[in-house]
Amino acid sequence: MNIAITGGYVVPVDGEPVEGGTVLIQDGKIVAVGADVDIPDGVEVVDADGAWVLPGFVEAHGHIGVHEEAEGWAGQDTNEMTDPVGARMRALDAINPADLGFADALSGGVTTAVIKPGSGNPIGGQTVAVKCWGRTVDEMLIKEPVSVKSALGENPKRVYGDKKKLPSTRQGVAAVIRDELTKAQDYVAKKAEAEAEGKAFERNNTQEVLAKVLSGELPWCQHAHRADDIATAIRLSEEFGYKLILNHGTEGHLIADLIAEKHIPVIIGPLFTARSKVELRNRGLRNPGILARAGVELAITTDHPVVPIHFLVHQATLAVKEGLDSDTALRSITTNPARIMGLDDRVGSLKPGLDGDVVIWSGDPLDVMSRALHVYVQGREVYTFDERKGEGVVADPFYREATSGGRGR
Repeated sequence: MNIAITGGYVVPVDGEPVEGGTVLIQDGKIVAVGADVDIPDGVEVVDADGAWVLPGFVEAHGHIGVHEEAEGWAGQDTNEMTDPVGARMRALDAINPADLGFADALSGGVTTAVIKPGSGNPIGGQTVAVKCWGRTVDEMLIKEPVSVKSALGENPKRVYGDKKKLPSTRQGVAAVIRDELTKAQDYVAKKAEAEAEGKAFERNNTQEVLAKVLSGELPWCQHAHRADDIATAIRLSEEFGYKLILNHGTEGHLIADLIAEKHIPVIIGPLFTARSKVELRNRGLRNPGILARAGVELAITTDHPVVPIHFLVHQATLAVKEGLDSDTALRSITTNPARIMGLDDRVGSLKPGLDGDVVIWSGDPLDVMSRALHVYVQGREVYTFDERKGEGVVADPFYREATSGGRGR
């Protein structure tokens, strides 16, 4: 897709804003951003005068497509809660692109989502990054796997405690993780020995995935809310030497200095929830600002559908109200999640070489009165706000034509 978005207030995020700037996209990639961009013949020109132009937002932790909305149990594929060790499970295999949440994502300027298994198991499975528009997950795919999901705390101990089996306590949850990573270490050694001797070796899909965690190829996305669980997450990561990404981090602000000292990124949220369990006792909109001021690299998540994915930017806005600086807030839903999840070679900012995922906003997206007017994924317009009808119009990926999303935005 070849388009030039001109005349808008262009906010690359990784660079200074450009008044009256141009974003040129050719063959689905950004090729130029700036005030003086030569527009080749035959390129469609989109006038963004009076509007703001930003990269599509990145949701770093959610369950869109695997926890479908308005479908009940039929659309609930978030957790395979029959096995506490699910490293071989892949979110990729459970995503339904027809989930209503994908249209909502576009309406909120979210064009990339990292989809993760849930937190019912100590080791939940492999995560995947996708575009928020497409016919099949394979066409939407950005990167797979992105990381391995793991959970500490209340969720896995409740799930398996109810089954009267291991793990039913925090020490049991940690033991399951430690046991499997130890098995993976042994597996790696035995595989290397077999290869050196030219012998056949029986592969194990669970251990193959965990071996990639141990080698540093795949980061470990650790669900942890309480400060003590965060400390356990750090302890395990240092014991086995893998790359740790804290997910949720509700009480991370209580040990922000420690997290910053160890250079561990935090994907914080969801922020628009009640204190529905003990782990959320210290949930607050002030917490992102505290972490950021301590020097922690921060991304904000909705944990969709816990908070609807199109509220991602609103969480950032209210975090600013409670002390997070606006530049960090914007980075927390663009460049930071892209970098944390290893996607910054594709998405997260407006610069040459990245995907043409661009959103034209009516104004500053951190203003709750602003709305996404036009959303482009790899240069294709996939969402438009119909001012006359007062609702979003989503391009049908099967027919490649615009059809009403059927809901007001």
